[in-house]
Amino acid sequence: MGVQTIGIAAGIFTGISLLPQLIKLLKEKRSQDISIIMLVCLLIGLILWVIYGIKKEDWPIMTTNAFSLVVNCCVIGLNQYYKVRN
Repeated sequence: MGVQTIGIAAGIFTGISLLPQLIKLLKEKRSQDISIIMLVCLLIGLILWVIYGIKKEDWPIMTTNAFSLVVNCCVIGLNQYYKVRN
């Protein structure tokens, strides 16, 4: 298995790691047990990874972390929405 393949697999698993949380938020419509600090730390890390990928011109790093960033932003948005709503 090549280094590029390992990087792509790592990015994919990182990207899908928040999907169960996103689905749970959408189903339960509540966000009491979610740590906003963890999500913000992850957000900052993902932004830095995307910037790193851009600087290195590494498409797998850019795309997988950009996808993770979108999912994370959705979780943060729903987290805040349901906290205000409930």
